[in-house]
Amino acid sequence: MTAPSPAAPRRRPGLGLMLVLAAVFGVGAFGLAGLLVSVFEHKQEARNPFFRVVTLTDDTVDPAVWGKNFPLQYDGYRRTVDLVRTRFGGSEALPRQPDEQDPRPVVTQSKIHEDPRLARMWAGYAFSVDFREERGHAYMLEDQTFTKRVQVVQQPGTCLNCHASTYTAYKRLGDGDIFKGFDRLNALPYAEARPLVDHPVVCLDCHDSQTMALRITRPAFIEGIRLVKAAEGVADYDVNRDATRQELRSYVCAQCHVEYYFQGEGKRLTYPWHKGRRGDEILAYYDEIGFKDWVHKDTGAAMLKAQHPEFELWSQGVHARSGVACADCHMPYTRVGAMKISDHHVRSPLLNVAHACQTCHRTAERELLARAETIQERTVFARDLALDALMDLIDDLKAARDAGTTDEQLAAARGFQRKASFLVDFVEAENSVGFHADQEAMRILALSLDYARRGQNALRNGRSATAHPGRTAAVAAAQTP
Repeated sequence: MTAPSPAAPRRRPGLGLMLVLAAVFGVGAFGLAGLLVSVFEHKQEARNPFFRVVTLTDDTVDPAVWGKNFPLQYDGYRRTVDLVRTRFGGSEALPRQPDEQDPRPVVTQSKIHEDPRLARMWAGYAFSVDFREERGHAYMLEDQTFTKRVQVVQQPGTCLNCHASTYTAYKRLGDGDIFKGFDRLNALPYAEARPLVDHPVVCLDCHDSQTMALRITRPAFIEGIRLVKAAEGVADYDVNRDATRQELRSYVCAQCHVEYYFQGEGKRLTYPWHKGRRGDEILAYYDEIGFKDWVHKDTGAAMLKAQHPEFELWSQGVHARSGVACADCHMPYTRVGAMKISDHHVRSPLLNVAHACQTCHRTAERELLARAETIQERTVFARDLALDALMDLIDDLKAARDAGTTDEQLAAARGFQRKASFLVDFVEAENSVGFHADQEAMRILALSLDYARRGQNALRNGRSATAHPGRTAAVAAAQTP
């Protein structure tokens, strides 16, 4: 009988396997520790969003000083020097030979050379001499200083309100009272006011130096938005006391991106929102007070020049109704480490679709761009129709005037020219090419075209050319909020 074989001895784990397991657990522990440290550091970053390198005061104007505490925001601010063109807007660098009157080595393309109709619309006004594509915030003061418009006409200091950091100048001129300083700056000739400012818009214009809270520093907007709120039933509105932070993320932009006029001998900057913010409501206010910017050289009509009414048109659009602020699209939030900051590289959302648009619109970038450009394309089409109609009216008025038609006989047609010109200019001067409120832009352009054709009828028929009842009702219905 054969004896059974002894059982094979059980093998113990080898030293190599033990070392591998130890290494795996060690790496895991190290990674976990690293993750915990990273989380802790990010929490500390979020808790301390900036390091106080320098002390800021309410008189610290230079943005480079603010940039020592806020380098990420300052880096974005500095990049507003870029020159990038979208399909329907933006700027391209055109080299020029500097001279004593204009030391700029680079400018942008001339709008009046691109579209001569603009020069005819503004005949006799400074804009018919020089009007170029806008550049970024970094150039806003420089481009105003050297435009030919300040050479052919003695402009008032009022012009600086939207092109320079004026807050400390207000305080100095008003002995601490920005409203008194505002009035004094407005009344100065531009040549005397210009040395009082050194920078384009800077941090101090929108932020409190101690809390970094958004604030309004332009007296004209403080007064203008009070008018708007009073019409809404809100009495004694103080924008810096009563506005929400989200509202302020639009209002700080609206301090400058608005329609305005110079009131009285003191050239006081005033936002014409007494009857509302829509183009025809502003026109009605100007008509009521008898205001004019100039007299048209070819027709003798008392004319109005629209400025940059981005805030007014945006106010009528879907984004405003949805609570979307200017900064949401033009200064969208972005993450740097654990910090969420507003991108201070202020620019067209069409150049930054991922952050500016796709945060809310879960649609492909190509589709979003196509939607925006379709709106702009149709706005340009309607604007061209309105401009062509205005040119026809100017031609007819000039011919009638040259033929000896009396001022009394021309009065009605001149009134229609004034209206048609201001309304088409309202869309032309607004820098979104209709995107901020596309249906409102089309309504304004339709009114402009109608006024131009009614002006032609007034000349031909020798009367006011009042539209037939059905048409008048349709126009009235279109103008009802």
